[in-house]
Amino acid sequence: MKQLRFFFIIMAWVCIHTAWGQVSTSSDPLYGKRIGVIGDSYVRNHREPVEYTWHYKFAKKHGMQYFNYGRNGNCVAMPRARFGEAMYKRYKEMTDSLDYVVVIAGHNDASLLDSIGIDNYKEKLGILCEGLIEKYPSAKLFFFTCWTRKNFSGSTAEKVVDATLEVCGRYSIPVFDAARKGNIFAQSGAFRKIYFQNEGVNDTAHLNAKGHDRFLPCAEAFLLQY
Repeated sequence: MKQLRFFFIIMAWVCIHTAWGQVSTSSDPLYGKRIGVIGDSYVRNHREPVEYTWHYKFAKKHGMQYFNYGRNGNCVAMPRARFGEAMYKRYKEMTDSLDYVVVIAGHNDASLLDSIGIDNYKEKLGILCEGLIEKYPSAKLFFFTCWTRKNFSGSTAEKVVDATLEVCGRYSIPVFDAARKGNIFAQSGAFRKIYFQNEGVNDTAHLNAKGHDRFLPCAEAFLLQY
């Protein structure tokens, strides 16, 4: 009899704490919201699972429905045979109903800027901004730039980051300048060995799970401002 009573006490404790957890989760203002993330391998996560990414972890932490539209090698402004249509057109493939839209892009545009051209990048980015606003007039829109890299000052990466800040600013779309404020020291081989995939060998783009965990608080604080 005592054993049965003890069993019921334990079960009641479990049920109560489970209910508390559900109340805590459902009281989150983001709970049940739909978030779509579009971009390049920063979104697709290169060769590691999407579940390792900071944006996936952000969505799950807050009880959000998560939609990933990442493609390795993808650009904002230029289609690539191996990596698909450019984002300024590809955004149309995203689901029609989203509460949050996050664009993480620019790394590949910077690498190919000699072919793309900075003015063309700005033009295509403007098309993407306008398209997202029209498609999601009630959603919260955000952009994240690429990381910094060695010899960032005066580089094509700096030009793309600054162009992103400029163009998105015209549309009042918040941009997180991950190159300058991300706490991701991609220019450092010692840093990449800890926080990047394949220990950062010839790679200044792809965080591993530990790297995504490092960046998550920065990204979360930024997103929760709005």
